[in-house]
Amino acid sequence: MSEATALIGFGQVQHRRMRPAGNAFRYGTYFLLLPLRSLQSAGPGLLARNRPAALSFYDCDHGDGRGPAQGGALAWLDALLQAQGIADADGEVWLHTYPRVLGFAFKPVSFWYCHRADGSLRALLVEVNNTFGQRHCYLLDQPAYGQELRADKVFHVSPFCAVEGSYRFRFMLTPDRSRTVARIDYDDAQGPLLQTSVSGRLEPLTAATVRRALWRYPAMSWNVLARIHWQALRLWLKRVPFFGKPALPATFVSR
Repeated sequence: MSEATALIGFGQVQHRRMRPAGNAFRYGTYFLLLPLRSLQSAGPGLLARNRPAALSFYDCDHGDGRGPAQGGALAWLDALLQAQGIADADGEVWLHTYPRVLGFAFKPVSFWYCHRADGSLRALLVEVNNTFGQRHCYLLDQPAYGQELRADKVFHVSPFCAVEGSYRFRFMLTPDRSRTVARIDYDDAQGPLLQTSVSGRLEPLTAATVRRALWRYPAMSWNVLARIHWQALRLWLKRVPFFGKPALPATFVSR
């Protein structure tokens, strides 16, 4: 496995709700795409990992919260895959996630692309956080880029959506890793309800691209959380039905 370098993506988050009241938005954003095995063997380079910086990545923001002394987020992922009977995801692991900005992060969703040693995609883990401080993972086995993947919804995310129905995922990545799209559509008992995506143009993580990200979006982490609450207020004003927070799923990982 050749060593890969950390990437930063500049793009958009899009969201559209179809009913009972329409609601749509589009925001500019940026995100990291990190080759965790390469970073583990070669060191983080420019990336500020587990240390304070204007833009940084902390292992404890993912999984079970283990820090670098316990092997970090990659050790957690490898243990999770082994527990789920996936033993051949021993190639590169690319993590698509938001960074910490000035020490703060809120990560609504992160995507773990888990490859075999030959470079083929073996599994994909969707790590979801809600605004109540809860976390759940959807494990997609034997995925393929461009293919629609499905998972039953079992985790509470929005108080304006019941815990029912299913997600439809589609992930696209150009062969040269210059552009990526992650799409998640949600169908409830009545049919299609939400269409969401995050897309971006990928560039190497350099001092220049970090400066550009911080200049364009100086308060991105706070904006992510603020915009979630602003859109919730808009739905409430449109009298969209409200659902209380249910109990957590019986297991941390669903397939």
